[in-house]
Amino acid sequence: MSSLRNIVVLAIALLGASRLGAQSPAGVSASDASHEAPIDALLADAARQIAAHFHLEGDLHLELVRPLVLPGIPDNAEPRLIVTDFTSAPASSMLVRCRLEAGGAPLSSLSLNLRAELWTDVWVARQPLPAGSPFDATLLDVRRADLLRERTALPTASGGDEFAFARFVPAGQTLAWRDLMRRPLVHKGDTIEVSAVDGPLTVTVKAVAVQDGGRGETVLVRNLETRKEFSAVVVADGRAQIRL
Repeated sequence: MSSLRNIVVLAIALLGASRLGAQSPAGVSASDASHEAPIDALLADAARQIAAHFHLEGDLHLELVRPLVLPGIPDNAEPRLIVTDFTSAPASSMLVRCRLEAGGAPLSSLSLNLRAELWTDVWVARQPLPAGSPFDATLLDVRRADLLRERTALPTASGGDEFAFARFVPAGQTLAWRDLMRRPLVHKGDTIEVSAVDGPLTVTVKAVAVQDGGRGETVLVRNLETRKEFSAVVVADGRAQIRL
C-alpha cells in the first residue's frame, strides 16, 4: 500500500508542476519574443504620414526592401510606426527613420529602406491635340500611373477649361504639365478693366494689356489716361486686379 501511495503522490506532484509550467506571466504572451506586429498595417500608417508630409495626391504604397525584425509586442497593445525623419523629397526609393510604439510607449527606433509607388489616374490623348486648342476632357482617356516614376504625367485632378494645349500632342501620349498653358483671358493690345482693391473700396480703370495672361497670372498693363505701366493679376476674361 505504501508503494501505491507513493506513486499517487508522485503523480499529483508531477501534474501540479506541469500546470504551473504552462502558465505565462500576466500581460505578456509566452511567444512575445517572436511576436510579429502586422507589418502591412505599420507600412500603411507610415504611408499616410509620408503622404501628409509631402501633400501627395494619389495612393501611396510602401514595400520593405529587406525584412523588418521587430521587438516583441505586449498583449492588447496596438503597435504604431511614427516617422521621425523624412527624406528631402518623395522618391521610388526612400530611407526613413521611424519610432515603433505600442500602447503609447516607445519600443525601438528603426531605419526603413522602402520602395514606394504613388498611383493615380493620368490623362492620355485619345486623338491628336493641336497647339492652342482648349483643354477638353472628352478628347482624353485615363490610365493609372506611378507618379514617382512618371513624374511629368498630368493627374486627372489637374486641367480644366482655364488651360489650352501649349504644343501639339500626338494620339496615345500621356499628357505632361509642359503640354499645357493657361488659356489667355487677357490678350496683348486689348483694352481691359483693372480693379484696384483696398479693403471695402474698389476703383476700376481702363488699361491696355501689354502681354497675354491666363487666370492667376501677373501681366503688365498701361493706364489709358496716365500712360503709366503697372502689374495686375488676371481674374477673368478682360479683367485684372491689383491689391493696394
